[in-house]
This record gives sequence, C-alpha cells and structure tokens, in this order.
Amino acid sequence: MTGFLGYDTVTVAGLTVTNQIFGLSQTEAPFMQNMQADGILGLAYPSLSASGATPVFDNMNAGLIDQNLFSVNTQQGSAVTFGGVDTNHYSGSITWIPLSNELYWEITVDSVSGNGQAVACNGGCQDIVDTGTSMIVGPQSNIDNINAWLGASSQNGEYMVSCNNIGQMPDVTFNINGQQFTLPASAYISQSYGCLAGFSGQGSNLWILGDVFLRQYYSTEQTNNVESVLL
Repeated sequence: MTGFLGYDTVTVAGLTVTNQIFGLSQTEAPFMQNMQADGILGLAYPSLSASGATPVFDNMNAGLIDQNLFSVNTQQGSAVTFGGVDTNHYSGSITWIPLSNELYWEITVDSVSGNGQAVACNGGCQDIVDTGTSMIVGPQSNIDNINAWLGASSQNGEYMVSCNNIGQMPDVTFNINGQQFTLPASAYISQSYGCLAGFSGQGSNLWILGDVFLRQYYSTEQTNNVESVLL
C-alpha cells in the first residue's frame, strides 16, 4: 500500500475529533479491492503507527468519552461501544486480563486444550485479540496439531471436517489468566461452504484470536494496561 497523510474532521456516533490525521491510499493491497467498507479504523496503541499519528480512539479519550475503554460485539447486529460497555451484549462477570505488550491488544494464553489435555500453546504463547482477523491464527505446527486432533483434512489450503460429525466434535478451550474460555464446535466450524475449521496456520509464533473467538466472547479493551473478555 502507498499513499500520503491528511487531516480532517472525523465523527463516529456523534463523537467528533477535529484535525484527525489519517492515511489516504493511492495503491492498495489486493484484499482491499473488493471490500465493502471505505477504510479501516485502527484501534491499537499509538506505538503501532508507522507515522507516529495519534489514533482516533486516543483523541476521543481526551475528554470526549466517560471511560478510557471501548467494547466490541461481533455477533449478529455487531457494534462498537466507545467509552463504556453495553450490558445488553453479555451476561456474567468481567474477567480482566493483563496486557503483555502495549502495541497490539496482546495477552498471554497459558495453553489451548481439549478434553483436559493440551493440544497447542503448551507452556504459554502470545495472542493478539483482533477483530480484523476472521479466524483463529497460530504457528503452523500448533494449528496442524489442533486440526489433526479435530479430524480436519487439508483441502486447497483450508481445513475441512465432515458436516455429519459436528455434533460429536469436542470443545476447544483457551486457558487464559486462570480462566477457561471454551469454544464449542458450533463456534469454530463455519458451514457456509462445506464445513470449515476456524483455525489457520502462519509462519509467526504469534497467535491471533480473531472473530471465531470474539463471536463467542464480548471483548472490552482498556488503555491502562488491562483488557477484559466478558462471558
């Protein structure tokens, strides 16, 4: 992607930020060419910005919102709440999880388990909570272990399971900060085109908890070094 920086007034749900710096693209990555959205609203830490720009949320946090946090619901009828949480989107109590790095929304996962046994991330791993990633992404060897344990087979770079087996497939549990966050097969198997397992491998050691995870758990990000995931 190439482009340049500009300034304009940005308004989100009645919250107006003047002189907000943002990037204007002249050439774009192939995946963006068919996007229905007009752009990407980054909500990570300012230190991630290549230009040193102050992100929109940090400018909102300078007196426009009640609390220095935002919350995300990615289920049907998805919504972002700036400056608070929407109790209509979750039940249960808040589980606060310390951030391990103030760059992305990065946390430490102790292990990924199934049937009480570790199947990946044994000994701990670093995970980014990211609404911009559709699947759960991890190191290729770890993801291969999970998919093999689930009985998924590789087809054209994706891992497919028999649709007849979904009702018997095990839960996958992410053990985080002493708490268990469990995904049933109905959460990690997509049935849009066949039955696709929602775990994808990559070359990096960093994991990404994308929408497969976030559709199951309401997420709140707070800028004073903690993050919460709500039941």
